[in-house]
Amino acid sequence: MVHAAVLIVDDELGVQTSLRGILEDAGFEPEAVSSGEEALELLTGREFAVVLLDIWLPGMDGFETLSEIRRLAPETSVVMISGHGSIEAAVRATKLGAYDFIEKPLSLEKTVLVVTNAERQYRLERENRLLRAEVERKYAMIGDSVPMQALRQQIAFAAPSNGRVLISGENGTGKELVAHLLHLHSLRRDKPFVEMNCAAIPEELIESELFGHVKGAFTGAGGDKEGKFVQADGGTIFLDEVGDMSPKTQAKVLRVLEQQSFSPVGSNATVRVDVRVIASTNKNLEREIERGNFREDLYYRLNVIPFEIPPLRERKEDILPLAAHFLDQFARKYRRKPPALGKKAIAVLESYDWPGNVRELRNIMERIVIMTQQPRIDVCDLPEAMLGRALSAAPAPEDDSTLHAARERFERDFILQKLVEHRGNISRAAEALGIERSNLYRKLRQLGIPWSGRDTDGPE
Repeated sequence: MVHAAVLIVDDELGVQTSLRGILEDAGFEPEAVSSGEEALELLTGREFAVVLLDIWLPGMDGFETLSEIRRLAPETSVVMISGHGSIEAAVRATKLGAYDFIEKPLSLEKTVLVVTNAERQYRLERENRLLRAEVERKYAMIGDSVPMQALRQQIAFAAPSNGRVLISGENGTGKELVAHLLHLHSLRRDKPFVEMNCAAIPEELIESELFGHVKGAFTGAGGDKEGKFVQADGGTIFLDEVGDMSPKTQAKVLRVLEQQSFSPVGSNATVRVDVRVIASTNKNLEREIERGNFREDLYYRLNVIPFEIPPLRERKEDILPLAAHFLDQFARKYRRKPPALGKKAIAVLESYDWPGNVRELRNIMERIVIMTQQPRIDVCDLPEAMLGRALSAAPAPEDDSTLHAARERFERDFILQKLVEHRGNISRAAEALGIERSNLYRKLRQLGIPWSGRDTDGPE
């Protein structure tokens, strides 16, 4: 089985031949050159998992070549080889980024072992890079509106610190995304990120979830359980919807924040942790404090760095970039070609007030990718409720005190109803109304209703 490509850089043909032979026998795909310059030229157009690099070469020596390889192909594992090995040379090679150092005459068995380990290291580095790229794609913050630019700047400032963060915003605005980004750009990014939805756990179980319990602590506790704070030790714990915590749990969380220690349920033992706390809420906690539902001292402990996530209706310029991002994301997931947004669909998306925020937009784009076979998204592909809201957003007569105004309002509402029933299709709505399509267009203009629908021969 072919493992990976290996480049041999040595000016001795005998060494090239012997290394080629043993590496081919071990399942690798070796190629050999005689100088550093040739190696760098080859590396610009081809990927190698491992480079076996002699220190003493004509022209550019091994150390210079190593430095260039680290710049050109930083994930490639480089193993230095030399017939004049010394501790100083090995130390220098390691400082320049070499994976290992072996001396001539080469032990063929040892060389295969070193190359195998170096190739494994290369694969790990590559997998880590792909995982990092996937994580960055998953937690991409889309949108260049002024509020989003300010939010990115806030994250850049707050992430490297250990300051506690309280993220406020409506449901679906992206509070969890901000929490992930704060962790990913923090000094704790290689440690755990542990989430806890405080609204989703029954009150009688939330302490056990947060702090763990010992066997027999309560009915059903058949063994010891590790809590979220222990799981997050060294990293970050994200307390989502913290405003839904009971007063009893709030008191215990406050104690953890003050002392960085706690006792599992049913135990007198003290457990110490080093955890950064990020909390979120869709409630106005200051109002909850006034009502006696949230502890003021806990609020000030959590609210060291406040974040406010704006609703989507306040950053409408981000709607189209978000929609395009989600269409592309779900098209890749379901192996489809991403559909394009038609002009009328864009107008509806931009006029909608998005009560469910980014989450609602994401869900609608996923539904469209799954259910729509057309290459272009039109208004009739959008949810009926959204279409109804967008159409009814047209200005209605302000005064219906006269017979004419009342008749106009009734006519407008009736036409809107038929348009919604036929998902914005002008031809079908006109047929249901018993009028010519051209008459309906005229009525729509007269009443100030934005006409819409998938009519290939209608006006744009």
